[in-house]
Amino acid sequence: MPLGSPVNLSFPALFVILFSLVFSWFRLVDGGSRCAGRVEIFQKNSWGTICDQGWDLNDAHVVCRQMGCGVALDAMHYAQFGEGSGPIWLDELKCTGEEDQVWKCPTGRQHYCLHVRDAGVICSGFVRLDGGGGPCSGRVEVNSGGGWIPVPYRNFTLPTAQVICAELGCGKAASFLLDLPLREASEQVWAEEFQCKGWEPELWFCPRVPCPAGSCQHRGAVQVVCSEYTEVRLMKNGSSQCEGQVEMKTSGGWITLCASHWNMANANVVCRQLGCGVAISTPKGEYFVEGGDEIWRDQFHCSGSESFLWNCPVTALGVPACAHGNTASVVCSGNQTQLLPQCNDSWSDPAGSTASESHTANCSDSRQLRLVDGGSHCAGRVEILQQGSWGSICDDSWDLSDAHVVCRQLGCGVALEATISAHFGEGSGPIWLDELNCTGEEAYVWQCPSQGWGQHNCRHKEDAGVICSEFLALRLVSEDQECAGWLEVFYNNTWGSVCHSPMEAVTLSVICRQLGCGNSGILNSSVPLREGSRPRWVDGIQCRKTDTSLWQCPSDPWKQRSCSAKEEAYIMCSGNRPKSCPATAPCTDKEKLRLRGGDSECSGRVEVWHEGTWGTVCDDSWSLAEAEVVCQQLGCGSALEAPGEAAFGPGNGSIWLDEVQCRGREPSLWACAAAPWGQSDCKHEEDAGVRCSDSWPFSFSGTSSASAPVPGIFSLPGILCMILGALLFLVLIILGTQLLRWRAKHQVSCSSTYSLFSEPAGQHADATSNSYDDVEELPVSEIPSSPGMKEKTFFPEEGGGARYSQTGMWIALFPVVLHYCHGKDGFGHVKEPFSFITRI
Repeated sequence: MPLGSPVNLSFPALFVILFSLVFSWFRLVDGGSRCAGRVEIFQKNSWGTICDQGWDLNDAHVVCRQMGCGVALDAMHYAQFGEGSGPIWLDELKCTGEEDQVWKCPTGRQHYCLHVRDAGVICSGFVRLDGGGGPCSGRVEVNSGGGWIPVPYRNFTLPTAQVICAELGCGKAASFLLDLPLREASEQVWAEEFQCKGWEPELWFCPRVPCPAGSCQHRGAVQVVCSEYTEVRLMKNGSSQCEGQVEMKTSGGWITLCASHWNMANANVVCRQLGCGVAISTPKGEYFVEGGDEIWRDQFHCSGSESFLWNCPVTALGVPACAHGNTASVVCSGNQTQLLPQCNDSWSDPAGSTASESHTANCSDSRQLRLVDGGSHCAGRVEILQQGSWGSICDDSWDLSDAHVVCRQLGCGVALEATISAHFGEGSGPIWLDELNCTGEEAYVWQCPSQGWGQHNCRHKEDAGVICSEFLALRLVSEDQECAGWLEVFYNNTWGSVCHSPMEAVTLSVICRQLGCGNSGILNSSVPLREGSRPRWVDGIQCRKTDTSLWQCPSDPWKQRSCSAKEEAYIMCSGNRPKSCPATAPCTDKEKLRLRGGDSECSGRVEVWHEGTWGTVCDDSWSLAEAEVVCQQLGCGSALEAPGEAAFGPGNGSIWLDEVQCRGREPSLWACAAAPWGQSDCKHEEDAGVRCSDSWPFSFSGTSSASAPVPGIFSLPGILCMILGALLFLVLIILGTQLLRWRAKHQVSCSSTYSLFSEPAGQHADATSNSYDDVEELPVSEIPSSPGMKEKTFFPEEGGGARYSQTGMWIALFPVVLHYCHGKDGFGHVKEPFSFITRI
């Protein structure tokens, strides 16, 4: 080629030249990506390393910024990415973290390192997807070293989304959403548009164009969803058309789907996605070809309204291997959809059809079924798509037979529970069906007898729901931690543990994200073995980066005993925090207080919940006033005792409260004055306790039971009653003695009869027997009862006696009848009558 002749270079060739010019002096090696590895610098015609003496995140930040790899996540020491060769160019870097090039940082004058001390770095990368439930979906954000900034949606194209998904190891772009609202009104966006062609290895290398006149600022962002699945096709006789075996393309090539749980809703999505009309039938294994790859086990649960098959919920956890030849197939209508009649309400399967046989549609059925707000595609409020609107079912006559049809139709097993009264929340829109009366054998819920579409007398507070046998739930079990504990899964209506083999970092990340407990987690194998017996449901879980929930992760099949007890998984997530409540939040003060070590729920050592743990209360200043507050807070009546000195045994853990001082009327123990939480000079030998009145198996209501056990000691109210009773007895004796003396001393011509207690029949006093001829009997005004006194009704008896009706525990003693007489000395009457009121 003559000198001076123009050189025609393709864009990829120009890209290679540009890359070599920009990054020829700096690189990260053996880290698996451009943004991780051993740090190497090109100087004096030789690649060399950096010694890790003094190597920290500030130094690593400068490296990541210089590489266009965001921020440093970790500064690696001791040749974590392998030992380099050649010179060691730099040692004892002292970067501030603000430099734009690493050789601008101060360094030591010479080194004394070997390559075993080579420094490395792990950077965040230039791009990420944030807020989508996993690393493979969410808002597109970039970071050149100054923080994460959303990318503008202006001129964003599918090739750019494909480059992002490939860079993140997330397969291909399944969809992207433009003009996503910014999270804050003042939020800034990246000032450049990316114009990728689709072949670039990373977003960093895509051409960029500045936004004209700042037009990108305060504009919307863009959201991308990546998927392991990228294409779908129907294969028949080696060619793709509108009928055949269902195959999907993943990053590893084309795979065949299993017919297990494959249904008409899934088939309709495939036909629509391929532009092949609607599904006519789903013959199982009809187009199977021997010698193909292993059949994919993932189960799809489409409602029928999805645009792409990969937008449907997917389950792989616990799914067994597919039977040989049992491949999913679909026959679509092609472009002949208009020839199919609309389904009528009486349409049903041919007699004798079963779930295992292929299903054939003889009409275009646009109805769809889904479960909403249950946390799973197999639990929730039942909703039907009819006439273009989603509506609910009324719970009148709703039972397990109806629920069975729903669960079977959705491929969710059998019904465990038919919920009523809007158990999963109230829906909106129409209430399509009421008074359903399924036999349980119908293939579709709208085939069951009912009052007809839209005919009902219900409101949404009566919306029906179901919980199916394949409903799955996830939790971490711990007494005091929010995001750490034994991993348990709810399957087949039972909570059981999960086995930890192999459970790598990707799996732990999926679990913690699903539980809202951060983006990563670790296994803790140092905790003691669990007590009790429970299923150990599943083992061999291996999540993929594109999985957004544990249900999508492949594993071994469900088994009652998948591993030994020592292999149960205990996980600690990065978002771990102490529980704000000892049980499910929210909670009241009552649930943060308990008694332990006593002989009932209302006696024992006082323990309080604080900072995620149970602790005790010191007995300094502990008295009946504090015990009264505790008993009332727990609903255990009044305080009988306030024992200290660990009368119910010493506790363990923290001593949370000391020097508690209550007045006795506070609504809870937290309202009492006390030393600051956790500040105590006590030992557990000084733990405070209480014994409340409801801790005794007897009461003071006047009733008794022969079977009630006799307490070993007397209660405080009982002792007080005995003392008062003894004092009353002494007072009555004294008064009786004084009365007798007075009567003996004052013998007059007139006499009075006092009746203190009712007398036996025939023995009551009779005024006429004492030779008083002119006796007048005058009524005595009623003595008013004391405030709060239970009534006692006394009835005067004929002849001067007295009787009473006891309706409570109060007894009033007083002269019931006063006899006035006319003696020879004139009229006279008793001058010193008495009355006495007491309580026993």
